[in-house]
Amino acid sequence: MAIVNAKQSNWRFRLTGALAVMAVAATATMAPAVPAFAQAQPQRTANGPDSVADLAENLLDAVVNISTSQTVANQRSVPLPQVPEGSPFQDFFDEFFDQRGPNGGPGGGGGGQPRRVQSLGSGFVIDPSGIIVTNNHVIEDADEIVANFSDGTKLTAELIGRDLKTDLAVLRVKPEKPLKAVNFGDSVGIRVGDWVMAIGNPFGLGGTVTVGIVSARNRDINSGPYDNFIQTDAAINRGNSGGPLFDMYGNVIGINTAIISPSGGSIGIGFAIPSETAVSVIEQLREFGETRRGWLGVNIQQVTDDLAESLGIGASRGALVAGVTEGGPAASADIKAGDVIVSFNGQPIREMRELPRLVANTPIGREVDVTLIRDGQEVTVKVTLGRLEEGETVAAAETPNDEPAAPEAPKPAEKVLGLALAPLDEANRGQFQIAPDVNGVVVTGVDDNSPAAEKRITAGDTIVEVAQERVNAPADVASAVKKLKDMGRKSALFLLANPAGELRFVAVRIE
Repeated sequence: MAIVNAKQSNWRFRLTGALAVMAVAATATMAPAVPAFAQAQPQRTANGPDSVADLAENLLDAVVNISTSQTVANQRSVPLPQVPEGSPFQDFFDEFFDQRGPNGGPGGGGGGQPRRVQSLGSGFVIDPSGIIVTNNHVIEDADEIVANFSDGTKLTAELIGRDLKTDLAVLRVKPEKPLKAVNFGDSVGIRVGDWVMAIGNPFGLGGTVTVGIVSARNRDINSGPYDNFIQTDAAINRGNSGGPLFDMYGNVIGINTAIISPSGGSIGIGFAIPSETAVSVIEQLREFGETRRGWLGVNIQQVTDDLAESLGIGASRGALVAGVTEGGPAASADIKAGDVIVSFNGQPIREMRELPRLVANTPIGREVDVTLIRDGQEVTVKVTLGRLEEGETVAAAETPNDEPAAPEAPKPAEKVLGLALAPLDEANRGQFQIAPDVNGVVVTGVDDNSPAAEKRITAGDTIVEVAQERVNAPADVASAVKKLKDMGRKSALFLLANPAGELRFVAVRIE
């Protein structure tokens, strides 16, 4: 089943706050010793813990219900009837609809009066002085945030900081006495099949305990650049967002965030932010009120099997550098487009999505070793990381704002691998609105059912390199492809730029 964004289809991820929708659970660490069995004896499996009552009793007081309220403008849902100008019914309609609410009910001042909207979620205390962790989507846009404790205490919470990329938020309350707090555990050591327990506020039913197992790890649900979710079958529902996922030792190894749901209820597929991702973000939010992530200054893409073959690196692995930000840390270290990063700070990069997490979690200003494959050889360079947010500002400042030149009559195109190619002159640059800093050979058309069409190359894309060699004319592309074909290569590695200048590598099959 395809996994899609929460806003798109009936099968969807649902955020577990009240304004959005669903929850997430995560993982536990219970790895009892497995006794040795005689070879002929069938293997036995454990049925799970006899009871989690003692564990739950010790943790319930640290979990809070988060209630928020915000003021939103009302929208008239019943349009005011149109009557001819000067009609005797005009005053009647004006008076009638001014006294109707937004859904046709009495009161509402014409449907334009602001109204209060409330929502519910979960959170947990990590510091007895009053520090609470929850999801950002639980408290987003709230005018008032209240933490409701198991003993009936209600405390107004202030927002310390939040992070949209990981959907985390840190709150502060001022209690009269120290609060019950919980500790983070090690989500790296959890295994599929470990028991976990979730506590939260589903449907406003505070203090609800559910138990399940870790169903999978390292899930990418396309919710952000640092997806690394724990999947669990523990029952999670509306209002569980921001609640803790405990291991069997009472440590928080996940923060419930999303589920897959066709109807808004739990079907046993939930997701939690692992503690390995959350802890560093929470520490930064507590200290600075914002995140301060490491920044490498590269655009990367996944190394597919055909790209690996075109690059001559054997099995697909690592992160392919599609572009380097001018003036960024990678550019200063002479990292280039076409390099494949296979190790960062001593950590191997098996998949592209592992690199952003490692870079983001590395302190700003630290010098690290980056191992990459260039021209079939491993090379190690030293990079001093910058700050991500500053890097994003630089990138935004470099975005071209020039008006495209007036289109002129384009020159005839040449065909290579199903691509109609032409020089990137002012006429073609204007016709396809290609940014001034993009150079190469422009694609003016793509044959249906061609190898290029399979790779979703479209008119307006610009071929910057072929086989990591610059091209400036259609003849350069044709010559490079012929050379690869004569060498027995099965595909040609193209570096493409879209009209805005964003780069990507594509391996086009040579027919």
